[in-house]
Amino acid sequence: MVRWGMVIDLDKCSGCQACGVACAAESNVAPGSPREAWKGRLIRWLQFLPQAEGTYPNVAAALQPMMCQQCDRPACTYVCPVSATYPNPQGIVAQIYWRCIGCRYCINACPYTTKWFNWWEPQWAGNTAKATNPDVELRQKGISEKCLFCSHRLQRAKERARAERRPLASHEYVPACVEACPTGAIVFGDLEDPQSEVSKLARSPRAFRVLEELGTKPKVIYLKST
Repeated sequence: MVRWGMVIDLDKCSGCQACGVACAAESNVAPGSPREAWKGRLIRWLQFLPQAEGTYPNVAAALQPMMCQQCDRPACTYVCPVSATYPNPQGIVAQIYWRCIGCRYCINACPYTTKWFNWWEPQWAGNTAKATNPDVELRQKGISEKCLFCSHRLQRAKERARAERRPLASHEYVPACVEACPTGAIVFGDLEDPQSEVSKLARSPRAFRVLEELGTKPKVIYLKST
């Protein structure tokens, strides 16, 4: 059984936010207006949390990329009354947009605050709508949304492998944020494969999971700065 996961090395992350730009472009995350920003209603599937490393007076500032943690025990799925969000067999917490009724229970249940609500009808200025990704649905007002590990890329890779009558190789499926990272700080792959790079890094002594004590079992693992 494949179990997709991600490792982010905070030592290699330079905070350039190229992954965030790639995520927004790949996933059709609509740009918001200054008014929506003032209200705190901008959507960011991949955000960057400021962190302080070290002890005073030797303190350094750093950024920690934070997206949906794709938990093995996701709190959001237990509270959704219509099963609009659910863990699929490959470990990705999926989101069925047309089923969502906008109750926002999932957003309140998520301890990582990585689910977002469309408070406004997304507007695409000029011809920018023509540049949107046709593989990803354009969400409307009243929908909860989040990172899906670019699962549309997985579907495309599966179809290609099926057409060529061969099994899917794990390196064929790479999310946009991983592909865009200039320092190679983000590694993606099958956590169930003990020989994969992501599986080896997940067993590193530097590895940790955010809020692991809650028992959500995130599949996004971070490597501590040395």
